[in-house]
Amino acid sequence: MESKNHNTYSSKYLCKLLLEYKTPVLILLVSAALLSILFSSPLFITPLYKSTVILYPTSSNSISKVLISTTYQSEKDIMNFGEDEQTEQMLQVLNSNRVRDRVIDKYNLMEHYGIHAKQKYPVTKLNKLYDSRIKFHRTEYNAVKITVLDADADLAAQIANDIAEIFDSTMNAMQKEVSIKAFRIVEEEYLSLCKDMARLEDSLNMLRKHGVFDYESQVEMLSQQLAMELGRNNTSGIKAIQNQLDTLARYGGASYAIKEMLDHDRLQLSLVKTKYEEAKVDATQNIPHKFIVTSAFKAEHKSYPTRWIIVIVTVCSTLLLILLLLPIIEHSTWFFRKTTSEKVDAQKK
Repeated sequence: MESKNHNTYSSKYLCKLLLEYKTPVLILLVSAALLSILFSSPLFITPLYKSTVILYPTSSNSISKVLISTTYQSEKDIMNFGEDEQTEQMLQVLNSNRVRDRVIDKYNLMEHYGIHAKQKYPVTKLNKLYDSRIKFHRTEYNAVKITVLDADADLAAQIANDIAEIFDSTMNAMQKEVSIKAFRIVEEEYLSLCKDMARLEDSLNMLRKHGVFDYESQVEMLSQQLAMELGRNNTSGIKAIQNQLDTLARYGGASYAIKEMLDHDRLQLSLVKTKYEEAKVDATQNIPHKFIVTSAFKAEHKSYPTRWIIVIVTVCSTLLLILLLLPIIEHSTWFFRKTTSEKVDAQKK
């Protein structure tokens, strides 16, 4: 009987086995190729079409600070592309439930993906399928790439383009939640200051009706006139001037205090009004938060599955399995033959 004192997995021995069993090996490889072609066909795997959108975030999210504010100092411009921070923010928003839920609702993806609401864990299955078919990732040039796979080529392109628009509206909605509240606070302070100033002006008008216009200058002027009338010993003139001085003494302090408060409120109103105008712009106006570099279009051929790769991988895997199993089969066959031969020889003796 032939000895088996050789390296079981040496290349020379494996080649010898392949030549020896070439017919069954070829049959197995061809069968594997045919089966991989069959099971990667539309009968078993739904072909998917890919559409992509590439976009950049903007560098700033506040239109008032960039375009209106005279105090805000920044090198950021609304026309500049965003950097790492803005790209990360864009990815977080795109992966948020806000965007996911709007896409699912708009295109009724649960029904489109063939998921029934009564089956077990429908939302979990829907989210997993959504994550496998709709992906977002950063490109090497710091842009964001939206990739959509779908059995409908038109729908894949529509979803990809819509996600870019949904991102924009989602960003605006999120900012409006804050900017509107901020505007209400500033508006309340602005209107309160306006009302306070209007009350102070009304009080000044009442004092003016009593002849109090400018306390300090009037006192100075009346004091000079009183000295002149005293020098003339004009009793009626002295009495008239004294009455005016008494009126100033009665209301002058209030007039001076009100004017001081008005000066302070005017300065405060100037600052608050600037904030009010900026907050109003942020609360009422929208700006784009993206630059679209590449829009999605209908794919002309499927992207998944790639059948030639499946066939090659299947055939190579089959060949590798054959190479692993052939020496074991050959060794088992040799051992069986040897044992049988020994039994026959023993019986002959």
